[in-house]
Amino acid sequence: MAASILIADDDAVQRRLVENMVQKCGYQAVVVDSGDAAIAALTGTDAPTIDAIVLDLVMPGLDGMGVLAKIREAGLNIPVIVQTAHGGIDNVVSAMRAGAHDFVVKPVGMERLQVSLRNALNTSALKGELQRIRHSREGRLTFADIITRSDAMTQVMRTAQKAAASAIPVLIEGESGVGKELFARAIHGSGERKSKPFVAVNCGAIPDNLVESILFGHEKGAFTGATDRHMGKFVEAHGGTLFLDEVSELPLTAQVKLLRALQEGAVEAVGGRKPVKVDVRIISATNRKLLDRVKNGKFREDLFYRLHVLPLTIPPLRTRREDIPHLLRHFLARFGAEENRSITGITGEAMAFLSQLEWPGNIRQLENAIYRAVVMSDGEQLGLSDFPSIPAHPGAVQEVDSQPLVVSPAIQATPPLVTGTDIPIVPLPANGTLALLTAAGEIRPLEELENDIIRFAISHYRGQMSEVARRLKIGRSTLYRKLDEASDQEPTSGGKEPAG
Repeated sequence: MAASILIADDDAVQRRLVENMVQKCGYQAVVVDSGDAAIAALTGTDAPTIDAIVLDLVMPGLDGMGVLAKIREAGLNIPVIVQTAHGGIDNVVSAMRAGAHDFVVKPVGMERLQVSLRNALNTSALKGELQRIRHSREGRLTFADIITRSDAMTQVMRTAQKAAASAIPVLIEGESGVGKELFARAIHGSGERKSKPFVAVNCGAIPDNLVESILFGHEKGAFTGATDRHMGKFVEAHGGTLFLDEVSELPLTAQVKLLRALQEGAVEAVGGRKPVKVDVRIISATNRKLLDRVKNGKFREDLFYRLHVLPLTIPPLRTRREDIPHLLRHFLARFGAEENRSITGITGEAMAFLSQLEWPGNIRQLENAIYRAVVMSDGEQLGLSDFPSIPAHPGAVQEVDSQPLVVSPAIQATPPLVTGTDIPIVPLPANGTLALLTAAGEIRPLEELENDIIRFAISHYRGQMSEVARRLKIGRSTLYRKLDEASDQEPTSGGKEPAG
């Protein structure tokens, strides 16, 4: 999913011009005709996620300065590019003091607007990353710090937000690298215990003979090497949250004691004489199917039901590819700042290609790939050549960060769809024949057939949009408009058959 740009202007001609330029840059455009409508689009209950705003300063009713004031009052951290036909220095100073990120004079040129939007989005991504790191260190991470635009994550986020409002035990399941600890921290940081400790324990990294000591503590002299008293993670997390990562790896002996601690709300240290009362909220996580571990006799069934009160499954990155461009932008902003590299972005070709990989290591693997590319790159933009460990041809598999990167079979025969210099629109279907009938034997709608023809043309001409428009005998603006309309629809699957 491309970044969404809100365009607020009372002039219909200017709105359309800016909308066309925004779409040609590869972004999605949300258009309103007044300041009040802009605020409604930003703060409404069903408001879309907005990444940046192109705002006219002179409008009837609520003008641009009024919109900037309301954005500041609402605490929204969205970069604003103001534009006006009156480019006096006083207007520039006032707009910047009111929180605008940049200032352009009508009529703005395509290149000027593109640079301004790219800089605004990069700056916003860097601020978001810095805020996320600060919140994580301070234990104040919330769901607003989780980067996602995927429909597959909507229900997961809703469930997690409801869980945060209580002390219910949560079991987070998902593949390695999907962000289970991030969700655990967000649940803690959004609940009543956010001012209390968040203690994370990786159960899979603890030697079996030290599990009880680390979780429940030990007294001095309780065993060889116990030269001091240790209070344990349960006591450390008193009043707050204890996050048991990879809980499926706990040995059976420790599972018995954990079950008793959860039932009685008290822990007994190794070598201790009496239990100690603790008030701890438990969030556990595993990259395995815990129920399968129960069936295999490797995890206690009674403990499973204690932990599995509210299950939360985070989908893998390959099922929410629309999140990849946004994650890429944030990682690039962070690593560029950390490595003191002035990298402005990722080429559309590289962005589209990375968005179509399987990423078995999920977000962690994507993060490491961007880190490596930033360090090794010599240019101002990351391109395909900056990812040499990623397969550059269909069907290739190579090792990256101990995880194989595989091109999805459904996309292997298709080059990336690139409509601008920054963001791909949607993954292309595989090349093949065009079916005229649905599975039920009915004629397919004309709009579906047209969308398939356009996507096939983009595939055939490898994303060269001028050539696509010329061959289809339509204007470039018409082509981009049809692509924008198609990106808002569900992709059709009934009319494609693999070639060959």
